[in-house]
Amino acid sequence: MGECAGMFHSTRERLNNILGWRAAASIAWSLLLLPLCVAVFISISSIDLFHPIQWITSSFNDLYTSYVVFCILLMSVVIVVINIFSVEFHTVVPSIPCSRLALISKIIHPQQVIHSVAHAVMGMLVAWCAAVMTKGKFLFLSVPCTATESTADVDPYMCLNEYHLFLLLLGAFMGYSYSLRYLVNNLNYLPFPVIQQYKYLRFRRSLPLLVKHSCVESLYMVRNFCAAYYLFGYIPRAWMITTMNLQIDSKLPLLDTVSGLLDFSLLYHSWLCGLFLLMSWYIAWLLFRIFATEAHHFPVQPTFAEEADQCLPKILSSNPPSLLKFLALQDLMFLSQYSSVRRQEVFSLSQPGGHPHNWTSISRECLNLLNDLTQKLLIHQDAAAANGRLKQQPVSDLGQPSSPPVAAAEENLFQTPRFSTVPRTNISSLVKSSRLPFKTSPATDLGSSLGSPFNPSPLSRKPGTLELSSPWHGSVQSPHIMRRGPKLWTSGSDLQWTGSPHEPHPTVAITKGTNEAVQPQFIYTWLQKKKEQLKSFLSRRVLIMYFFNKHPEASIQALFSDTQMHIWALEGLSHLVAASFTEDKYGVVQTTLPAILNTLLTLQEVVDKHFKLPYVSSKPPRISGSLADTSYKTLRFALRASLKTAIYRITATFGEHLNAVQVSSEHKKRLQQFLEFKE
Repeated sequence: MGECAGMFHSTRERLNNILGWRAAASIAWSLLLLPLCVAVFISISSIDLFHPIQWITSSFNDLYTSYVVFCILLMSVVIVVINIFSVEFHTVVPSIPCSRLALISKIIHPQQVIHSVAHAVMGMLVAWCAAVMTKGKFLFLSVPCTATESTADVDPYMCLNEYHLFLLLLGAFMGYSYSLRYLVNNLNYLPFPVIQQYKYLRFRRSLPLLVKHSCVESLYMVRNFCAAYYLFGYIPRAWMITTMNLQIDSKLPLLDTVSGLLDFSLLYHSWLCGLFLLMSWYIAWLLFRIFATEAHHFPVQPTFAEEADQCLPKILSSNPPSLLKFLALQDLMFLSQYSSVRRQEVFSLSQPGGHPHNWTSISRECLNLLNDLTQKLLIHQDAAAANGRLKQQPVSDLGQPSSPPVAAAEENLFQTPRFSTVPRTNISSLVKSSRLPFKTSPATDLGSSLGSPFNPSPLSRKPGTLELSSPWHGSVQSPHIMRRGPKLWTSGSDLQWTGSPHEPHPTVAITKGTNEAVQPQFIYTWLQKKKEQLKSFLSRRVLIMYFFNKHPEASIQALFSDTQMHIWALEGLSHLVAASFTEDKYGVVQTTLPAILNTLLTLQEVVDKHFKLPYVSSKPPRISGSLADTSYKTLRFALRASLKTAIYRITATFGEHLNAVQVSSEHKKRLQQFLEFKE
């Protein structure tokens, strides 16, 4: 226990060291670019094309004034806080709400509320800096009234400068809107670039899109704020007048009227203020994303004993934080393709002892990732078969149950009635291959355990594998499939009910080992019946279904949201196996080659089965050219292509030698198709 805690502390410290320096570098570059943004803002806000020399001179002189220097310092604090929020909220797996209710729950989450309030306050500070640097009628919150009937010896009344108040509220509105877009558009998601480039080139390539997006977004935000201020602008104005004991200047139009809002100068400076806010924040966000996703090289073998926890095999097998694991898998992918020296370290044997510890750790972790993905997809497919479809059990199931003990314990109360006696179709290869153990054993057992996954004994089934009575074995359009209405929720008991929720469910007494009859539990039956009636009642309410209905595409995207690391594991493992044909001097890869082929072929069958589901699109969605990265929407298509490429890479390298590898008959047929390039 202490060793695990020490390993976790070591990986956490390693992540803090890597991410800390990258965050510090992004903050430093953001602060260096801030004076340039301020200079551009001052120049554009005081533009005068008829007197260009005077315009340039005055803009240059304003940069050295005390209030501009103070605004730069205040903006620097805001930029640091923005980067701190980026570090704390970053993620490498996007959060995809599958329903409207899930999205609402994300918005009202306490962390998101703190994020939104903090950004609203920082937006107001940035807007105040913009108003001060703009000068003119936006400079102060209170100004002397222009229409005073008092004599010269009486001090004039102070009136509220609604233009200044308008900019302050606009900054708060933009800050809150930025926070919501940050959540909804998954701006905290860190996408790793497919093509590696220098940081400067990545920034230069993204800068035009950033400027365009900021201009358009600022325009829409100003439009939305003007509509909100037209409806509710009198509330903050009355509060400010009452709190600060100010007057309303009767010579100036109120800004919550049409004539007040149709002021070109007000709209222009409001748009410019929003552009300045979004540009400065998006530059800090972009720099952090560029620095955080930069490739990192982990040593394969430690130079000193103290560096053992920082090596690639140790990090992969220690369950590190998500960002560190993604960086390690990305480094494994680069290592397997471009570095023959580091590949030799992977294939090397330990001294003394002569054990392939590096290859064992790396291959075991990659296989565990792929098997976990296989299990997750099988569970999803089984749930899809249970939701909206009827599961059929054969006649013999009532007399001789063939389910494992866990399933028998769940079905000891009720059993599904028989609907037909249509003979079953042949067992598909998916059912056979899906019984692979989802956690691989050590490398010494990988080659010897190949026969066990295909054991027909029902006790060898794992959770998430397809049952023989499932309608998803064989053809998708099975004659056993019977449709029913959509359901609001899917519970464990729903997998057993097959009749209408309004009809009483038949009870069948199940005999135990002592042949004692189990009495039907009528109270439990009555409660389940009422539960189904409540679900049916709620499912007919349009408003409830509007919030609870799950979008199929969003559910599929959430299922494949972390597939990037599986793609890297596929590519790294397949490249290492292909390179071992000529570089593996000790044959350490050959001992695990059967397990690798079994895992890849099983995963390919499951992925192909997933794409044959009725509601799954076979074409990738069009990726918009927006600032928010949406590449996670096409990860399942990238996984399918990478998986097929990985298998072809191995078969093209080994050729007919794969016929000597011990795999199942179904997998041999599939391998032969790959060898003949017919897949």
